[in-house]
Amino acid sequence: MSENVNETNTAKSILDVESLNVTFSTDGGDVHAVKDVSLSVTPGEVLAIVGESGSGKTVTARSILGLLPETAQRSGAVIVSGKDVLSVSGEQLRKMRGTDVSMVFQEPSTALNPVYTVGWQIAEGLRAHNRKASKAELKAKVIAAMEQVGIPDAQNRFDYYPHQFSGGQKQRIVIAMALALGAELIVADEPTTALDVTVQAEILDLLRALRDETGTAIVLITHNMGVVADLADRVAVMYRGDLVEVSSVKQLFSNPKEQYTRDLLGAVPRLGSTVVGSRKAAAASAKQDRADESAGADAEAGRSRDERDSIVVARNLDIVYPGGFGRSDFQAVSSVSFDIKAGEVYGLVGESGSGKTTIGRAIAGLTRASGGSLQVLGHEMVGFKERAFSPIRRRIGFVFQDPAASFNPHLTIGECVAEPFAIHQRDISPRDREQRVRELLDSVQLPSAYGARYPHELSGGQRQRASLARGLALDPELLVADEPTSALDVSVQAKVLELFVELQSRFNFAALFISHDLAVVDMLSDRIGVLFHGELLEEGTGEQVLGSPSNDYTKRLIASLPVPDPDEQAERRELARSLRTTSG
Repeated sequence: MSENVNETNTAKSILDVESLNVTFSTDGGDVHAVKDVSLSVTPGEVLAIVGESGSGKTVTARSILGLLPETAQRSGAVIVSGKDVLSVSGEQLRKMRGTDVSMVFQEPSTALNPVYTVGWQIAEGLRAHNRKASKAELKAKVIAAMEQVGIPDAQNRFDYYPHQFSGGQKQRIVIAMALALGAELIVADEPTTALDVTVQAEILDLLRALRDETGTAIVLITHNMGVVADLADRVAVMYRGDLVEVSSVKQLFSNPKEQYTRDLLGAVPRLGSTVVGSRKAAAASAKQDRADESAGADAEAGRSRDERDSIVVARNLDIVYPGGFGRSDFQAVSSVSFDIKAGEVYGLVGESGSGKTTIGRAIAGLTRASGGSLQVLGHEMVGFKERAFSPIRRRIGFVFQDPAASFNPHLTIGECVAEPFAIHQRDISPRDREQRVRELLDSVQLPSAYGARYPHELSGGQRQRASLARGLALDPELLVADEPTSALDVSVQAKVLELFVELQSRFNFAALFISHDLAVVDMLSDRIGVLFHGELLEEGTGEQVLGSPSNDYTKRLIASLPVPDPDEQAERRELARSLRTTSG
């Protein structure tokens, strides 16, 4: 551990974490998640806490609000506005939450109750602290909070349910909940993970304005080093529960003290750092190694793109969601045409709500295509019959955006990963299934012992890796990856992307790679499509689309991508603002 890690400002602190230790008791023994951590935050300061999944970032964040489970053994002190969160009564703690300190949770799908409208849920905290407020007063404050975080048509969407919002829009709802009561300290656990780069930039501007105008302090938990460079004043680096380095944001990026910090920064993807060429070289090597095993697949891998068979063909594709209950239908995808060739990685980018996930789900038969044509592995998806498509579905892997919501909480991780075998490969023996699960977990950097854990016992990034393992279980011909690295810290993301490259090169499966991270898409994709409000604006190679964009919207996407350099990021922030203003 570095010396003098507890650097603090001289102003009076709004948060003081003093020698915090947190231990969890598990069937496999005690897990020391946080080890003697001391930190402080002053009014108007943004402290970012970074580190790999499992480093203790979220446990530290939850300790600040007293949100640890009863099984957690805690020692030390967490002083918020002069009160020790670890020793106050439950009633005092409830009064503190929302007014003294509030939290933006990492996974909006699990933070929002699916049976209540978002308006009701945002108002819940307001009601708890002001029971005399009228419904009209509460609704006005809720709508103002929704508008503050960029929810369009907030007046009408007040009565919408969480499932009627995209992943990024649900994240904005969670942020609105944290802002509603005007807390002096906000703990934001990955507040931009599910957001596209343009909305992320707007949310960061919002948090920055909140800090500047009201003096609100922010503890930012994130794996996105570009976000750290954009917003943070100081940075704390954690590794396996230890606090290894604390410094100003400029010092951290220009002269990090620890090798672990240097490794984190070195793993950050940048635009132009494409691995397509190396992936193709690896594919050629793998093709030679497998020449005796799969001559047909080898021949396919060696053909040019124009000569290859199309795995997915979309022509003038329309996808419409019925309104219901008197509401108008919603056109999610409008006249979109593209194709994905065998062995090709097609990247799809665009803002939340642009139709990316809708297209991915339609390809997998999870959402109905309404018009035009969508052929998947030779099967027409417009008007498809479930029984006829079932044999084809086993040839498609799917990595869902939110692993916490896609895993059954009553099953172990091993059982979740094995689900595809139970559905599509019932003749596999229990012994072979267990061996295959161990291999899959190992391939995504998870120890086999994690197969016996339940989803809630894994960090967000660990659950995402398990989700990738499940998507690859049946060796698919086509993999639909919906934000497969969104919950991963940069070092684990780099490993997973390397794994993706190795697996795709080895097995030559086609892939639809959906992401709001332009640098990641640029690294992996043979071609990229840009969606906006359900329409495909432009497509081409990464060099064509991201290197020389023809559309103003694409230019705005690129300018909004945060980079891990505070000075460069300040310039990009101004350019992004200028483009947003120009485009209206």
